[in-house]
Amino acid sequence: MSKLGSIGARLHRGEVGYDFVKNRKIWYGVSILITITAILGLAVRGLNMGIEFQGGAVFTSPKHMSASVAQTETYAKDASGHDAIVQKLGDGSLRVQIAGIDTGKSDQIKDALAKDLKISPEQINADLVGPSWGQQIADKAWQGLAIFMVLVVVYLAIAFEWRMALAALVALIHDITITTGIYALVGFEVTPGTVIGLLTILGYSLYDTVVVFDSLKEQTRDITRQTRWTYSDVANRSINGTLVRSINTTVVALLPVAGLLFIGGGVLGAGMLNDISLSLFVGLAAGAYSSIFIATPLVADLKEREPQMKALRKRVMAKRAQAAAQGEPAVEAAGGEHGYPDEESEDAAHAVVGPRNQPASRGRGRGRPSGKRR
Repeated sequence: MSKLGSIGARLHRGEVGYDFVKNRKIWYGVSILITITAILGLAVRGLNMGIEFQGGAVFTSPKHMSASVAQTETYAKDASGHDAIVQKLGDGSLRVQIAGIDTGKSDQIKDALAKDLKISPEQINADLVGPSWGQQIADKAWQGLAIFMVLVVVYLAIAFEWRMALAALVALIHDITITTGIYALVGFEVTPGTVIGLLTILGYSLYDTVVVFDSLKEQTRDITRQTRWTYSDVANRSINGTLVRSINTTVVALLPVAGLLFIGGGVLGAGMLNDISLSLFVGLAAGAYSSIFIATPLVADLKEREPQMKALRKRVMAKRAQAAAQGEPAVEAAGGEHGYPDEESEDAAHAVVGPRNQPASRGRGRGRPSGKRR
């Protein structure tokens, strides 16, 4: 077994682990800081909306143009009076995007570009997007996002409980805010591909969260029948038990996305890949973070407010204090449904082990069910 596989197995069995829930205030603080930065980026710089949302025109030149991107940007700005986005495609052609122009002006810009680039106007392909169509696309995107959120909350509330649904919703909003904030700070163009990438990463984030919630739901069934662990303890074990799996899933998903973003968009200059790859890259990382550091600790916080869980914590703490005063660990009794010992199994464990203060040399057959000498 590999070293990572061995660590994963030990995490799953609860032999080792990191206390994520105990340090939740640190993770909340980090998330709040990142979220505030993202919101400031949105407020100060705003999103660079593509022409699909604003309306405008896209002009595509013939292949193997000798004009540079900087020169073409100057030509397009002089011809239109608006800022232009120019990209050089893989076949050597130039793609010029100009937002906020009407259909009548597009013909003038096309003729001016053809003159500056020393080509015929018929060689330039022009695609126009009306502002009303762009507004419809934006409205549909918001509607799709709202419907997705509602369905997620309803499903999780039915399949698990409302506290888990609320925690998952907070994690999803966290991921959306960070991803859109990064777009504002970086200045990448927001296109329909960006919306597709955003909805995709919400699915990934929800998947990781549901995996942890499913483990938590199974392990906390009949949790009040034992006195060894609090709800937060079991929540922490659930995170550790699925930690390696979440890391592996995220890394495998991030590798091809990183290839699209850094190699396809950065090295090869395929700028159109940036709109979807950046949302996927940031969203996948934020989704993995939120499922581990936000969603499950938040569920533990909400559950620990219940009277039953408060009483359970009180019993657990009292038992641990008693064990510490006697200089012994708490009884590790086996049995009980779902891996948690009920009160009868603990009494049976005491009968087998014997009194706590009895020396090992006293009492024949201690620790053997039959109590006979060998």
